[in-house]
Amino acid sequence: MKNATVGEGSKVPHLSYVGDATIGAGTNIGAATIFVNYDGVDKHHTVVGDHVRIGSDTMLVAPVTIGDGAYTAAGSVITENVPAGAIGVGRAKQRNVLGWVLRKRSGTKSAEAANASIEKGTPTS
Repeated sequence: MKNATVGEGSKVPHLSYVGDATIGAGTNIGAATIFVNYDGVDKHHTVVGDHVRIGSDTMLVAPVTIGDGAYTAAGSVITENVPAGAIGVGRAKQRNVLGWVLRKRSGTKSAEAANASIEKGTPTS
């Protein structure tokens, strides 16, 4: 943590980076969360309210405010304020590119395994 204050009863795991931030009371910061506070020129501040739940592997891109009682979904990149009581979700929809390994990594053990599975008709979902 650098230039940050953490409210009473809040939890910040050791695999997170918290810089230039104010975190309210009773808040939980999920593992691997990063407070992205530097834009290449200036540092910006992030405010996280009371009783907030930040999902694991979230990036909070400052300046941003997370309102009291709000949540963020795991894996999100949060670039806008999240109002009190809301959940912020900033993730792209997963897209599976079928056949990519066979085309781009042919001759590898991964391609061999994928090909064997496809030939057997092994379900993937």
